[in-house]
Amino acid sequence: MVTFLDPSLRSILNATHGDPFAVLGPHVQRGRLVIRAFLPRASAVRAIVAGASRSGHDMAVKHPEGLFEVTIDDVTTLAPYRFEVTWRDSGEVTIVEDPYRFGLLLGDLDLYLIGEGRHQQLNRVLGAHPAVIDHVAGTRFAVWAPNARRVSVVGDWNGWDGRVQPMRQRLPQGVWELFVPGVAAGARYKFELAPAAGGPPFLKADPCAAAGEHPPATASVVCGESEHVWQDGEWIAQRALRREALDQPMAIYEVHLGSWARSADGEFLSYAELATRLAAHVQRIGFTHVELLPVLEFPYDGSWGYQVTGFFAPTSRFGSPDDFRAFVDTLHRAGIGVILDWVPGHFPKDAHGLARFDGTALYEHADPRQGEHMDWGTLIFNYGRNEVRNFLTASALAWIEDFHLDGLRVDAVASMLYLDYSRNEGEWVPNAYGGRENLDAVSFLQQLNALVHERHPGVVTIAEESTAWPGVSRPVHLGGLGFTYKWNMGWMHDILTYASKDAIHRRWEHTHLTFSMLYAYNENFVLPFSHDEVVHGKRSLIDKMPGDSWQKAANLRALYGYMFTHPGKKLLFQGCEFGQWREWNHAESLPWFLLDHAPHDGILRFVGDLAHLYRREPSLYQRDYDYTGFQWIDCNDNENSVISYIRRATDHNDLVVVVMNFTPVPRERYVVGVPRAGRYDEILNSDASSYGGSNMGNGGHVMTIGEPAHGHAQSLSVSLPPLSCLVLKPS
Repeated sequence: MVTFLDPSLRSILNATHGDPFAVLGPHVQRGRLVIRAFLPRASAVRAIVAGASRSGHDMAVKHPEGLFEVTIDDVTTLAPYRFEVTWRDSGEVTIVEDPYRFGLLLGDLDLYLIGEGRHQQLNRVLGAHPAVIDHVAGTRFAVWAPNARRVSVVGDWNGWDGRVQPMRQRLPQGVWELFVPGVAAGARYKFELAPAAGGPPFLKADPCAAAGEHPPATASVVCGESEHVWQDGEWIAQRALRREALDQPMAIYEVHLGSWARSADGEFLSYAELATRLAAHVQRIGFTHVELLPVLEFPYDGSWGYQVTGFFAPTSRFGSPDDFRAFVDTLHRAGIGVILDWVPGHFPKDAHGLARFDGTALYEHADPRQGEHMDWGTLIFNYGRNEVRNFLTASALAWIEDFHLDGLRVDAVASMLYLDYSRNEGEWVPNAYGGRENLDAVSFLQQLNALVHERHPGVVTIAEESTAWPGVSRPVHLGGLGFTYKWNMGWMHDILTYASKDAIHRRWEHTHLTFSMLYAYNENFVLPFSHDEVVHGKRSLIDKMPGDSWQKAANLRALYGYMFTHPGKKLLFQGCEFGQWREWNHAESLPWFLLDHAPHDGILRFVGDLAHLYRREPSLYQRDYDYTGFQWIDCNDNENSVISYIRRATDHNDLVVVVMNFTPVPRERYVVGVPRAGRYDEILNSDASSYGGSNMGNGGHVMTIGEPAHGHAQSLSVSLPPLSCLVLKPS
């Protein structure tokens, strides 16, 4: 053993060398092959070199901490080799492949696209991927960390020792890569990064990991190629034919997988168990889609999935990535689309996540006035950086392409659009023109939507956006943000304000009921009753309703009737479909036992019949975004809190008449003008006894009388049940 080490060798021991391939592995020097290895737990190492005159060459100990070197005189070029290692603690002898004998991993085109921020399959080149190179099986690792001094891959196989397997840096993109022989699917790993500014190294999970450990553990997990055989080809083909399907019915059932249902002992169900039960339930209630609260891997259950650390990995709480693929496949084969809540607006500060990933503000802004959500304690992506935009767009595409998702509901869009979102004067930085609009975020959202619609016709994007930003659901080429749909938060707020008032006061709140029609066609709206409306002291939907328990249920049925007959697509959160009394609790299963009680079973029956009716009647969905599909009959009867209107299909003669009574007062011989004479069938009555109502109605149909009303030559004299929705269709 030598007493003096070259500085480059000492830097390997100290884990400070930024280019380990310049020191370790094979090198031809003065016409001889020199091999160096750093194996801290080895007591002896022999190099077995192809083409050498002897079967093995003992390597000299250059330093007792595990630095070995051998010079082979009769080999003058780089040649394949392996190590025969005797391990110090066990005395065991094993054959080991050297990571430092393998060449470059990422191609020039991949690096170029990464640098340009245009690699649409970023997770296929970064992250961890089992591979066979030169007939040797292992895993290739790659991570973007341009400002790190040194990056190592650590895991179960190397004792989580960051000195052992430092990675090669590819400049100028700042990507680090290493092929590690023998590492297979299922191995746990992280990256150890040494910051350029000095200080101790730290561990980070892989931003592009395909899988992660079950929280609260935080390691990434090597994931092999998918073995799932998709059986939804017909669904995907039909989706492409439907394209954006603005003239098709869409009723979305919003689901939090961890609390939709649990086992008898309160444990999570698996993706497989959830798929079977969820598909059956959604088919029963007649909804067209499910929307999942985020299943991107996240560390804290209480965030409901909205604080993401794994932007490419389905959460391991319910199974593997292939289990999630099978979940989606099951729903598709049941005729149900799958939309995912996706969170590009912010990310948590957890030490293993994206925050100051390489010791600098890499994914976020350095200035907290731009880079931090004070309200949420999270960090804001730097949308002006090409690589960050690339990371997010690649994440979105991966969920669509790798998991066959039918749409993305983009969370917290308003917080992305405005630089002063939830900030006081002096707490934000204006844009280049002095305004409060986040121009980089606008550009990113436009890029994202254009890319999704171009590559995947029929996949929808939905903005959760609560402001008056214009053109959220208008095409990018017309200056819009390019989303397919926007949540109608104004309608939701107004109608819940109205519905929560005691019926005697509703005459003075009538504009809350009708105001939405003044802007209903400004955007392609989704009408949401989401999870946000049934938490944090807001009470459940049924408990918001005034009156006794019977009136609360009747109010709720009428509210749903208005939702499903009002222009716009529909969204309803889990538990609301059967009138869950308590607020939603993410840590508990829905109270399915309530369905043993007639009032709750009646609400579920009504929601199912309502959704099936909605899907059968083109007048209720074909012209959602065309003003000719809606016509008020009477929107001014605030004294009786009654409204009536017509919905028309593309075929102008295909129509329904809707009459809503928002008081508990039954009204006999209530006159409603209608566009043509004849018989009108009562195709829905929310007061039917099967739903828990009083069973007041019109005997199944009503005939017009030749008396003009509300600008029509014909009219109907109908019996209006208390707190009800009637849907009438001309025969």
